[in-house]
Amino acid sequence: MEIVFLGTGTSQGIPVIGCDCDVCTSSDPRDKRLRSSILMIVNGCRILVDVSPDFRMQMLNNELQDIDIILLTHEHNDHIIGMDDVRPINFKYNKNIPVYGLSRVLNQVQLRFDYAFNVGSYPGAPKLSCHEITGGTSFAPENFNFDILPLDVEHGNLNILGFKVSKFAYITDASKLPDVTMEALKNLDVLVINALQRTNHFSHFSLPEALEVVNKLKPKKTFLTHLSHHMGQHQDFILELPENVWPAYDKMRLKI
Repeated sequence: MEIVFLGTGTSQGIPVIGCDCDVCTSSDPRDKRLRSSILMIVNGCRILVDVSPDFRMQMLNNELQDIDIILLTHEHNDHIIGMDDVRPINFKYNKNIPVYGLSRVLNQVQLRFDYAFNVGSYPGAPKLSCHEITGGTSFAPENFNFDILPLDVEHGNLNILGFKVSKFAYITDASKLPDVTMEALKNLDVLVINALQRTNHFSHFSLPEALEVVNKLKPKKTFLTHLSHHMGQHQDFILELPENVWPAYDKMRLKI
């Protein structure tokens, strides 16, 4: 399995428009963060988790040309609004792309990108097929022989999904993990989890909250994502983290 971090920033990204803090003005490429998304490559299947506003540049920046399926954590714009930019993949490979998500989330995709689903849609529209999934029920992607386990996650008052494949799990935008999800996350080789800022936030884990989860689960390795500019520069932030915990950065690749 290979993981490519396409984006590791918040809904604003880094640099933030109009901000001149030392993170937003840093020349370190690890301090430049596009909106959060990863690509998982599992048994030859290229799995995109969330389609950010930066999807086009994320694919180009990482020299990626194709995806096979899309998993959606939730319907907020920073996680789905890049969907129109899958069109070159539709055109080049002459295929529809399956999209997996909660019923509520798929309804929003069909609403915001209605031109892709209307009867007689114009030839240039993205070609997508929607597949409903629910937390706690594993499924095998179309045309592939392995299982993905969606995980129930709380994002403020919103129920969203994380995803587990084998001993890897990806959690973003979480503010709380139900007991059943915590149980499913035991004995991981790699956990990716969000840590928005140092202070508490209504709908996202703070750094102390994320590290508390890590301490309970004790995965072999943990990478923090969905990081804001309030965390400080990467070169300093990495030094204050516990053993086997690192900040992820855009274009980072992991072999698992």
